[in-house]
Amino acid sequence: MLKSAAMIQLQEVSLQRGHNILLEQADLTLHSGWKVGLVGANGAGKTSLFKLFLGELHCDNGSLELPGGLRISHMAQEVPTSERSALEYVLDGDIELRKIQQQLQVAEQEHQAHRIGELHAELDNLDGYSAESRAAQLLAGLGFSHNDITRSVKEFSGGWRIRLNLAQALMCPSDLLLLDEPTNHLDLDATIWLEQWLRQYPGMIILISHDRDFLDNVVSHITHVEQKKLNLYKGGYSAFELQRAERLSQQQAAFAKQQQRIGEIEDFVRRFRAKATKAKQAQSRIKELERMEKIAPAHIDSPFSFHFCSSDKMSSPLLTLSDAECGYDNKAVLGKTSLSLTPGTRIGLLGPNGAGKSTLVKTLVGDLQLCQGERHESDNLQVGYFAQHQLEALDMAASPLLHIKRMSPKASEQEIRDFLGSFGFFGDRALEPVQNFSGGEKARVALSMIAWQKPNLLLMDEPTNHLDLEVRHALTLALQSFEGVLILVSHDRHLLRNTVDEFLLVANGEVAEFKGDLDDYQKWLLEQKRQEQKAEAEAFSKPATEEKKSLSAAERKEQKRLAAERRNQLRPIKKNVEKLEAEMETQLAALEEIENALSDSSLYTADNKDKLKTILQQQASLKQQAEQTEEAWMEQQEALETLEAELNELD
Repeated sequence: MLKSAAMIQLQEVSLQRGHNILLEQADLTLHSGWKVGLVGANGAGKTSLFKLFLGELHCDNGSLELPGGLRISHMAQEVPTSERSALEYVLDGDIELRKIQQQLQVAEQEHQAHRIGELHAELDNLDGYSAESRAAQLLAGLGFSHNDITRSVKEFSGGWRIRLNLAQALMCPSDLLLLDEPTNHLDLDATIWLEQWLRQYPGMIILISHDRDFLDNVVSHITHVEQKKLNLYKGGYSAFELQRAERLSQQQAAFAKQQQRIGEIEDFVRRFRAKATKAKQAQSRIKELERMEKIAPAHIDSPFSFHFCSSDKMSSPLLTLSDAECGYDNKAVLGKTSLSLTPGTRIGLLGPNGAGKSTLVKTLVGDLQLCQGERHESDNLQVGYFAQHQLEALDMAASPLLHIKRMSPKASEQEIRDFLGSFGFFGDRALEPVQNFSGGEKARVALSMIAWQKPNLLLMDEPTNHLDLEVRHALTLALQSFEGVLILVSHDRHLLRNTVDEFLLVANGEVAEFKGDLDDYQKWLLEQKRQEQKAEAEAFSKPATEEKKSLSAAERKEQKRLAAERRNQLRPIKKNVEKLEAEMETQLAALEEIENALSDSSLYTADNKDKLKTILQQQASLKQQAEQTEEAWMEQQEALETLEAELNELD
């Protein structure tokens, strides 16, 4: 079998950004068709490598060789505010298609019959006639509804705009696909879909990701950026971890810490081995934990060693829901739900996007009032809640130490510093304003605030967004040893598999026990999609008159009455959505003004210290308001979509 040709070759490459040397005489050869995971510590140079491939940076020394005519597609990180529809925005990813469509439009206006024929042939060669269908399929796979396709880009929240950027990158015909954290704003369903799409992609992929299961299921090689070198490993992330662990385990200096870590893991295995017959996921979890003993040395040099200690006071049950209907503005999203949360309960929430997982979590937190039913909490209940938008709630002008000090004014500075050190904030880093931190560092601040409060009910809604692989590993270990109640929503399957004992499925307005494991859930998703496609096909083929004839006069009258009732309910919600959209635009414009002001270098002189502090406080306050407004908008939008779907069925 012939070896594939080299597609990317770096020879003795040195790369420096400012005073920071990222690469020093680094070599790397990647071949056509490879799918490569790019991993390494934050700041090691992964994103700079992408810029090197895109021509936005150049080697300080050495050479980079790329094939001539190489088509590169990459996922933009900027959040657009375009007036274009979601479908048009995704189609813009195919630049050659857009160019031909534009030329065709001109030729038709000028009645150039011969040129029109040529352009239609070119369009056919590009598979241009199916472009809209392919773009719509990409949007559907990434979680957009049919109604979303025609909405303008600016109507979507930041996370959904990032999904649009991803869809646009996938739409672009390419030989090399560069993806930087593509799963960060995806739920589990969209992550599984993307995985399948990338496996079928015929070109080379270079992928930066902190989702180890995603890497294992997509890539054939790992490139590790370490000590200014590029080390290539064959296999997925698990294979890389084992190979690196084998090398590091030979270092005598790491031996003591390795034994301590293995002891912690063995203790965890012992605690859960008795539950192995309880469910399929428990069996897979023990296999995973036994493997973790072998890979422990790969994380010996990790700076993170935090824990979630539960409250000293514990009751059983801590929280119960009885015949609870959960939703917004007395409009139930989830039907009658009963839960009893006792210490040691560890639940993963599964379900399609928009089915109500976050609604259930917010109800358990107490942020949402029940539409019906009862909620009882014990006197000893202490809730720790990590929300999807937790980072925006931080005070950007305050340091990690100040965030903790505000919660516990009597705690000593040294005690807080020692605690923050377990989250990787050492020395002066604990005193720096959060404003200067990366997304991952802000997430660690948010996690530290939750851990400091010693909750006995821990509710985590997508906690791994922005976290790198080392922090995710530390979070997995911390959640494993947590003794209270854990409720987890995550697209990180490794985290789910290794921290929860049971799953609840949130779908079709219900909350029910899911008896299978994550592989069974993936099969369930495929079956759901098949049923939806079958229902759509049947609805399309069935004449509308036939459906109407099957209803009696009384039934049609009742249907009309219900439709009128739903329309009345829609009006105030639509007004709320429009009002919140206007508020978001105003807040975003104000934030843009502040960001422009902050770009003025004179603001950072000693004379303007007070002015800078005031502007930063205004920025933090506005961000918090914008986040609250966006969250309210999302809630109203979810209620609106539910009502519109019901109305469509009635009509």
